[in-house]
Formats: sequence, C-alpha cells, structure tokens
Amino acid sequence: MGFYDRYCLPPLLDLACGGKPFRKQREKIVPNLTGNVLEIGIGSGHNLPFYNRAQTTKIIGVDPDDHLWKRSEKRRTATSIPVERIGLDGQNIPLEAGDVDNVLVTYSLCTIPDAVKALSEMHRVLKPGGRIWFCEHGKAPDAKVERFQKRIDPIWGKLAGGCQTGKDIPALFERAGIGIENLETGYIPGPRFAAFNYWGMSRQKAS
Repeated sequence: MGFYDRYCLPPLLDLACGGKPFRKQREKIVPNLTGNVLEIGIGSGHNLPFYNRAQTTKIIGVDPDDHLWKRSEKRRTATSIPVERIGLDGQNIPLEAGDVDNVLVTYSLCTIPDAVKALSEMHRVLKPGGRIWFCEHGKAPDAKVERFQKRIDPIWGKLAGGCQTGKDIPALFERAGIGIENLETGYIPGPRFAAFNYWGMSRQKAS
C-alpha cells in the first residue's frame, strides 16, 4: 500500500462519504434494517448513526481497509448496537448460509472488482425472507454523462480507491440472479458523473 492509499485516501473518502447528500440517502435505507445485519463496506461507519437501535441486534461489518475501520471507532463507540468486523472481502464472506436477517451495502459495489460475486455471497448468507438493502451510485441515464463516466473511470478508479462511476447496478443484480423488489433512482447533489443513485431492496425467497 502506497503513501497516498494509506495516509491520504482514508480521510478523503471519510470526508466525501459523510456529505449531506449521502446522509440523506442513508436516512432512506438504513433505518429499515432489523435483526442481525451484515454491512458490506462498513468503512468508517457512516451508516452507524442511522440504524434503529430498537430493532437491530448486531452489525457484522466487512471492509478491506484497516485505516478506514480505525476511523469508525468513534461512531462504533457512540452506538449501543454490537459491531464487529469479520472479513476483508465482500466477494468471500466468512459466514454460513442463512446466518443474517438483512444485508446492507451502500456506496461499495462501485469498488468491488467482482460485484456480481459479492451480491451472490450476500444472497447466500441471508435467511429465507431476508433482504438486501442498497444505495449505490452508478450508470447515468443520460448518454452524455455516461460517455464521460466511461472516459473518467480509468483515472477516477486510481484516485478513489478503485471506484467505478458507471456500473449498471440493476444489471449487476440481474447477473447475480437476484430480483429487485423496490428500486428508486435519481441524481443527488454532486459531480454529475458520480451523482446518479440507485436505492432499494431485494428479498431472499422464503422457504
């Protein structure tokens, strides 16, 4: 890990992901979580303040960045919900099938190299009837913006920890064989190439 990735990128990501537009998006999704929750890309803990403490039993985090995890300590201490980190890679989740009630993934699919495999893993560890709640930025519907996403992603990825702005989020779910039950889309404030958001929920079939 180079100097930039170790010392510069974590505080930059922490600052960027804590902005007001992101907080508003988190407020739409995170309070819906219940029971034992697996959070993919828990990072510095920006979602933690939005969990419903009365209905969340435990938060199990997966994140590859030790430095971002250390930055989450203050937010972890501030919540009464038990929080633990179990792994580094959302593509290989060290849990048994049916171990969690819900999965949360926010602004993380963009950085996972094989997002389809990661979604399949999220689906695998869900209990029957469990849900994947997500909020991600991705492929813009406007041709001009989408072309710019394709041009900037090779550079942007190096600056932003592997983030790719133009991933087609619904297509990733489809390729993983996961249906989306609720889906909303729209631009949020910010650079237009990284501001088109997808948010909603998919449900594991009940046994």
